[in-house]
This record gives sequence, structure tokens and C-alpha cells, in this order.
Amino acid sequence: MVERILVVDDDPVQRRLLQSMIARNGYEVLLAEGGDAAVTMLIGPTADSAPIDAIVLDLVMPDLDGLGVLGRIREAGLAIPVIVQTAHGGIDNVVSAMRAGAADFVVKPVSAERLEVSLRNALATKALESEIQRLKRSRAGTLTFKDIITRSQRMNAVLRQAEKAAGSAIPVLIEGGSGVGKELIARAIHGTGERRAKPFIAVNCGAIPENLLESTLFGHEKGAFTGATDRHSGKFAEAHGGTLFLDEIGELPLAAQVKLLRAIQEGQIDPVGSRKPVKVDVRLISATNRDLAADVKTGRFREDLFYRLHVFPISVPSLAERPEDIPELARHFLARFAAEEGKRIRRFDGEALALLSRYRWPGNVRQLENAVFRAVVLADGDEVSVAEFPQIAALDQRPEVASPAIAPVFVEPVGPVAAPPPLAKLMPADNSIAPQHTDTGSALPLLNDRGEVRPFDEVEAEVIRFAISHYRGQMSEVARRLRIGRSTLYRKLDALGLNRMAENDTDPVVAG
Repeated sequence: MVERILVVDDDPVQRRLLQSMIARNGYEVLLAEGGDAAVTMLIGPTADSAPIDAIVLDLVMPDLDGLGVLGRIREAGLAIPVIVQTAHGGIDNVVSAMRAGAADFVVKPVSAERLEVSLRNALATKALESEIQRLKRSRAGTLTFKDIITRSQRMNAVLRQAEKAAGSAIPVLIEGGSGVGKELIARAIHGTGERRAKPFIAVNCGAIPENLLESTLFGHEKGAFTGATDRHSGKFAEAHGGTLFLDEIGELPLAAQVKLLRAIQEGQIDPVGSRKPVKVDVRLISATNRDLAADVKTGRFREDLFYRLHVFPISVPSLAERPEDIPELARHFLARFAAEEGKRIRRFDGEALALLSRYRWPGNVRQLENAVFRAVVLADGDEVSVAEFPQIAALDQRPEVASPAIAPVFVEPVGPVAAPPPLAKLMPADNSIAPQHTDTGSALPLLNDRGEVRPFDEVEAEVIRFAISHYRGQMSEVARRLRIGRSTLYRKLDALGLNRMAENDTDPVVAG
């Protein structure tokens, strides 16, 4: 999504000129006929839900003048860069406008080049400032939902749901793919709730060796085991009074799940080697990129613990499901990495931004962040182009494999139906997501050997088998191509008696 610029001027000719100049540089332009109309658009009851990124504001207007608009923006707490323009370029006007919060000042008639430079600098400064403040609040434990960058209606609905959870101590389970920002939402829940002044302790359950899980979570006494030379309080005790975030909760082994369940139920922990339990008061937020409901069915995750954690589930959409967030996130990452690397990079060119918006980002926000970091390191000029994204550009130019997700359906004459191949032969050893070139010309018989229509579940099982073979066992891709959710796919596997499919899932699992 392109940046939205609001032009405020009482002169219709000047408005049209500014609109033409700004739109020529690829921005979306909104128009306001005066100060009162601008304030209504920004903070009125009919304010546009989509954010405005910058304002070009005339200083002298008959109703509410430019200084009045600046004052109203500041009162509302809006962090929107404002470029003031006027035909009267006296030093007093400049000083007054800057004191009122203007980012820049131009004199009419402004050239297209001067206005573009001013807009580019204002937007880059805004992105950098907001990114720095967001990082500071994240580290201080005071991150809020306003710090989460999104323009997606779907993501905004998720944040509204999470904001409701922040007002209580209800256990929250955040579900979503690796790299979608689950920990960011957990920090926002903590930073918005009553415990924001207390510790926020994050634990990646998939990164702790199994033999150290118990002492890491619950602590140990000195001499409790070989190597325990000092007393360790554990993550539960460290989070006392605050929030404990258990990331990748689905990776916990069954033995640790039993002890975690008791700690949640009793509100107390048993440090290794301790003779008495220790009371703890923690707000529990957990996260997973697995389908825990499917894991419960296969016995990999305890059902009683699942219902303790799955009290307030929040499902975070992938970046591919909210493409309108890609440009905004990319700009913020660009501002941050350019500052960290000491480079004067101002923006992406149009082709680069279009390339990023087209790509599906299987690694979600984390992959986008790393791609922008690499692009900043590679860039030599003040713009990032397609040349700085060679891997993504190569994937973007790769021709699509013209093969359907399932075989064409033909009604065949009555005859014997060959038994489907065993699942083990359909599951390739590699993790390549490229479709396997199966024989898509094969017919899917609709009649059995008695000339009767085959049951639907039998046909459905064959379609799912085919899709798994075609997409090399990549369950996320299979679900997407069959246009069903991944959890729905696992439920179908279970209902159709294809439970082994979950065990052979080759999708990469990365700690998020």
C-alpha cells in the first residue's frame, strides 16, 4: 500500500497542482478544502480508518488556519509529519510553524522536486522515530497495541481481540506460523495490562534441552544435581507478579507438560531439590506454530494441559494473508537498518516495493525483516531497487507449474480400481516446496468395480493423497492449494484414517 498524503488548501487551483505533483511520485492523495475539513478527516467522528502518513498544509486559510490545525493534531496525539506551505515566507511564520510541530516549511510556489524531497525526508524520519520508540517500549515491557504496525483489517480484528484479553488475567494461547509476530502480541498484552510494571519473561520451550527444562522453568537448589553449584530461581519465579511467555509450547515433552499443568493448577512450583513448594503469581501467555488440537488427538500433547492453555485463543494471520502490511513493515525495517548501518537510504523504488508486495513470504514478517536487512547492506545509493533482492526476484520470475491441485475427474467404465499407493511412498525425503510432477492426466474413477458411485470420503482421501504427493509433503502448501485450513486438513487426515500424515509432515519448524 502506498503512503497517503493529505493536502489542505483553500485554493482549488493550488490543491489540484499539489495533487498532480504528489501523485506523480507514486503517493495516494487526499484533499481537504480547509482547516476544519482537515481536522474532521483526521480526528472527527467520520475519520478515515486508513491512516494518513503526511500532511501538506497551507498556513493561511479563512476558517481554521494552519497553526490551528497543527495545534489540534498535537492535542489529539497524532504523530503525523506536517509540511507547512505559505506565500508569506517570513521568519516569524517559520518559527511559529516549527514550534507548533511542523516537520518542514516550503514557500509557494513550491517545485515538484522540492516537495518530493521534503515528503521523502518527513516520511523517513517518521518511520525511524516510530521504530526506535517501538523498540525502546518493547525492551522496557511497555509495548502497546498502537506500536504494532498494521493496515490490515484482519490483523486489526486480531489486535482488538488481544486488547480485550489484556484487561484480565485469562490464559492466552497465540497461534500462528513462525515469524508472524506472536511474541510482539504477547508483549503488547503485557504492556497494556495491569502487570506492565512487572517482569515479562519469555521462554522458548523448543530451545531448551530436555534434561534442563525442569530446572530452567521451576529452578533448582544448590547441589540438587551434578553441576548445580548455585541456587537457581527459575523462569516462573523470575516472572512472579508479571507475565510468563512460553513460546513454542507445543515442543514441550510429555514429562514437562505434567509438571507445567500442576504449576498452573496449583499456582506453585517445586524447584528441583527443594523440600517445599514455592507460591508464584504469573500471567501465562503461550504461543505455538503447531496444531495443538491435532497433537492432542495423536497423544503428543496432553489434553488436560491443552484446555488449561486454550482458554483465550488468538490466531495470527500469515503475512501472505495481510499483504497490505508488507509495504509499511518494509519501510519501518528500512528506516531502522539504514540508521544502524549508517547509510542514507531514503526509500524503496516502485518496482522493489511491488516485488515485495507480490511475494508470499513463507517465513512471514521475520523473513521480510531479514530480506530488507540484506538489501540495506547491498544498496549503494539512496534508494533500494529490485537488484538488492536477487533471490526474491528470481523466485518472482520463475514460471508457475501449470498443473492442477487435483487430477481431472472423468467417469470411467466399470472396472477394477487399483489400491492407492502406501503413504510412505508418497512422502519425499526433501523439503522442497516445488510441486512434484505427478501424472496429472490420470483419471480419478468415480465408480467402483460394481458400477456404483464411490463414497465421498473415499474420493476425498484419494484427492488428499494426490495433493500430498504433488506438493511433496508440504502440509501448509497442500492446505492452501485445497483451500482449507491446515487444522482442517489434519482433522480430515484423522477422520479418514490417514493419521500417519501428521507424523510425516515435512514443513520446516522454526522458533518464532
